[in-house]
Amino acid sequence: MDLETGIRRTHAKGESWRTVLTLAYQSLGVVYGDLSTSPLYVYKSTFADDINHTETNEEIYGVLSFVFWTLTLVPLLKYVFIVLRADDNGEGGTFALYSLLCRHARVNSLPNCQVADQELSKYKRESVSLSPKTSFGTTLRSSLERHKILQRLLLILALIGTCMVIGDGVLTPAISVFSAVSGLELSMAKHHHKYVEVPVACIILIGLFALQHYGTHRVGFLFAPVVMTWLLCISSIGIYNIIHWNPHVYQALSPYYMFKFLRKTQREGWMSLGGILLCITGSEAMFADLGHFSQLSIKIAFTSMVYPSLVLAYMGQAAYLSMHHEMESDYRVGFYVSVPENLRWPVLVIAILAAVVGSQAIITGTFSAIKQCSALDCFPRVKIVHTSSKFHGQIYIPEINWILMVLCLVVTIGFRDTKRMGNAAGLAVITVMLVTTCLMSLVIVLCWHKNVLLALAFVLTFGSMEALYFSASLIKFLEGAWVPIALSLIILLVMYTWHFGTFKKHEFDMQNKVSINWLLGLSPSLGIVRVQGIGLIHTDLVTGIPSIFSHLVTNLPAFHKVLVFLCIKSVPVPHVGPEERFLVGRIGPRECRIYRCIVRYGYRDFQKDEVEFERDLVCSIAEFIRTEDIEPSGSRTSSGSKEYGDMKVVGTCCTDREGICVSEDMLCEEVTQLAAVPQQKKKRVRFVVPESSKMDRDSAEELRELMDARESGIANIHGHYYVRAKHGSGLITKLAINVVYDFLRRNSRAPIYATSRVSDASTIEVGMICHL
Repeated sequence: MDLETGIRRTHAKGESWRTVLTLAYQSLGVVYGDLSTSPLYVYKSTFADDINHTETNEEIYGVLSFVFWTLTLVPLLKYVFIVLRADDNGEGGTFALYSLLCRHARVNSLPNCQVADQELSKYKRESVSLSPKTSFGTTLRSSLERHKILQRLLLILALIGTCMVIGDGVLTPAISVFSAVSGLELSMAKHHHKYVEVPVACIILIGLFALQHYGTHRVGFLFAPVVMTWLLCISSIGIYNIIHWNPHVYQALSPYYMFKFLRKTQREGWMSLGGILLCITGSEAMFADLGHFSQLSIKIAFTSMVYPSLVLAYMGQAAYLSMHHEMESDYRVGFYVSVPENLRWPVLVIAILAAVVGSQAIITGTFSAIKQCSALDCFPRVKIVHTSSKFHGQIYIPEINWILMVLCLVVTIGFRDTKRMGNAAGLAVITVMLVTTCLMSLVIVLCWHKNVLLALAFVLTFGSMEALYFSASLIKFLEGAWVPIALSLIILLVMYTWHFGTFKKHEFDMQNKVSINWLLGLSPSLGIVRVQGIGLIHTDLVTGIPSIFSHLVTNLPAFHKVLVFLCIKSVPVPHVGPEERFLVGRIGPRECRIYRCIVRYGYRDFQKDEVEFERDLVCSIAEFIRTEDIEPSGSRTSSGSKEYGDMKVVGTCCTDREGICVSEDMLCEEVTQLAAVPQQKKKRVRFVVPESSKMDRDSAEELRELMDARESGIANIHGHYYVRAKHGSGLITKLAINVVYDFLRRNSRAPIYATSRVSDASTIEVGMICHL
């Protein structure tokens, strides 16, 4: 399976039921690990300090009624039947919604967008117009496009949701593993178990993060069986408790018990909603992991397995608690107390495995969220390792992994109880859901072209309920809820400063670029010489000549015989097909041998390794040369720059069997000198031209020169900027640019360049002072 394509799930109508059911089974381990482990801590967090369960059972029944209707309205109604339909070409998550809005309202935050990007096959969904059909939608769209402040607010809203997802990646493993390990409290003395729980939880967390670099595909085949076993286990225990302790507990499913609960408990009951909220942790994963599965498979798994199992589990716990009011305070309403005594150890083992699976899913989701932010210039560059050659979404980010591990350990050791962990996790979860609700209301109007009343109904129905839970979580700011807020503020500061600095740097490049006439005016009479090889000028510009090149030529009056201005950029779509990867054009007349190549990636795509990328790049230029004069005008061209001529869409080598292919052989060259010198490898390059292809003499000569230049080697030329704020800038701007952004640039990964690892590659850095 080609790494470029990966296994991308098919959403076609003709998808077989066998495939759908297989995906539904697999989704149990990837999507529902976090949601399925919530019974471990919901009741314990709810009844921690705020309320007690009395002989009347009004508190127990009220909490069960809240849990049932929250599960029904949020995961089932909101996500399964509404939000899942708002996919971005099969991809889901906060940035998928933001990407949809960027394309429909043209409020994209990426600075180097082109009209040609709108011609991508995945830029808009089939049979969906980008123009709103309602007057309110048209007004809303024009307002977003006119006012920069609204665009910034929309970006900040999307970033807040992503920050809370990252915060959830810290809190969910901590509370899941700690709650699973808390079952040890029933098998040892009270003064002993508190010294065992934290070390055991920390050891499991360290092992979990230490295994991340192996990738989930190594142990992923165990995920679905573990979660399915766990769901069958808690549902069976729930049925047993219902039958054995209280068969009439089903009466609590009536919403009337919610009213009775709030009327009796009042302020304490409202504060306890922060614990009830934990029953829907992990619901966002149904949407965020949509790209790995299909809508139908996720719906089938939730409605047929996850939802009924969770309802039975919560009803079983409530049935047990309704008959047991006198228990020791430390674990009076914990999950394990409702498990039959002879089953507690097997259930403990299964719970720990399920907690690890749920934590694994949220950690992988955190990696994916950071990758999307980095692709859209909203996060510093980090090293991204693809752990699977088949599944494109399975990635590993070393720096983020160890930061998450340290923060998880700090939270576990610092809190040491599920109450404060639950307060923190609840606020992070409900904030993400509020952001999703706000973005979905805009999607309903701008993307689905529905009436504004439908969007208002959506906001009022789900937003009001989520706002109630949000207020209940926020009131516990000092009892743990400050953790996700503090984390999110730090991450948001990093994200927005990086985005602001990157945008200002692009403005600097635009203002200081030089004209094409200056480049074409360089001649041997000025002392400029052309040397053998290919020079790749890395730039973020899609038009014009970057200032780093003029700075280079001024100090080193020479450049390569084949010159390529290379721009590697992201576009606001999840994936760009290999057949649409490259935009190639010519700068100046043919004899100059100067090209512009724009390489486009989606926010969920990954960049190939350097050697493969280099081959595709050279092949795309060769294909451009071959087809430039053969194909009719406009047959394969996209909207290009009038100044430099049209640019053609050129695919990779594997996408066009009738196109040019590159054949490279490694030859050994013996070097005989006085001292013994080891053999050096030299690359022999040949272009395999289709037999049906007809080229004129000029094109054949140009291909030969490109082949000779490739054999001579590729030099990568890129700028090394020293950023400083402009004179006269405000204090906040100076602090953001001179301190925060400069620190992030110096400590983040270097930009991804097409630098070959073979011996003939070289890199030239051009230093410049950049006043933003």
